[in-house]
Amino acid sequence: MIRHWFRSRSYNAPSPVGKVLSYMVLGFWAFLILFPLYWLIVTSLKIPSQVAEGPFYIPFVDYKPSLDAWKYILVGDLSNDTLRTFRNTAIVAPTSALLALILGSTAAYALVRFEYRPRVGAILTFIGCVGLAIVAIYFGVPWQVAVAAAIAVFFIVLLTIGRRFRRALGNNDIAFWMISQRMLPPIAVVIPIYILFQRLHLLDTYTALIITYVVSNLPIVVWLMRDYISTIPIELEECAAIDGASRYRIFWSVVLPLAVPGLVATFLFVLVFTWNEY
Repeated sequence: MIRHWFRSRSYNAPSPVGKVLSYMVLGFWAFLILFPLYWLIVTSLKIPSQVAEGPFYIPFVDYKPSLDAWKYILVGDLSNDTLRTFRNTAIVAPTSALLALILGSTAAYALVRFEYRPRVGAILTFIGCVGLAIVAIYFGVPWQVAVAAAIAVFFIVLLTIGRRFRRALGNNDIAFWMISQRMLPPIAVVIPIYILFQRLHLLDTYTALIITYVVSNLPIVVWLMRDYISTIPIELEECAAIDGASRYRIFWSVVLPLAVPGLVATFLFVLVFTWNEY
């Protein structure tokens, strides 16, 4: 009889004693996880004197619950600050996550299905033109003129000596360069971003926050969706192309429906990143 208590029928069916021990361990672990949440809730129903005199564990038994703390932050002196921060987060986080998902998924599809060979010389020329525009703006040249001149110089160099550039990058190099942007600590670019939005008169606006979070989360979306889209069989797209579907139709009607699990997971991932950041 005692052996029956310790005998397991199979790997998935433990013995009665094993079940009891398992449930005891799981119950203890659940208590450790849930007790801080319980303590957070009951503490919010206390007045300051009860918090200082405690601990009181059970409402209506150890102490009389009060909604003074909730009234103070929702309809009292802190209501404006509390509701404004929640409203800002509710607007900025989903919007930036959705925009990053739209831009990142299309870029990921392009990196998977198209072959890009940007030349290193052209990239260095573009960087040099951007630096030229920044220097010109620093010395007082209107930014419209500086940007137009930098674009003109870039195309002139590209159309004249650009053909001599031989070394080129591939899709994997582009993807690695994009994800490498996440290696840079965000605090390192806070001052340049602040000055940029100050010059554009976008300080203290939703637009500035949304642009910042879209740019910072875009490499993650591209990297994750690139790996997911690469698992979709290209034969499905070839069949759609044979039936006369355009590239945009293939992406909208074939690739996106198959990539819904990856899109949802990536959206939630980026949403949590933005929500915790703001």
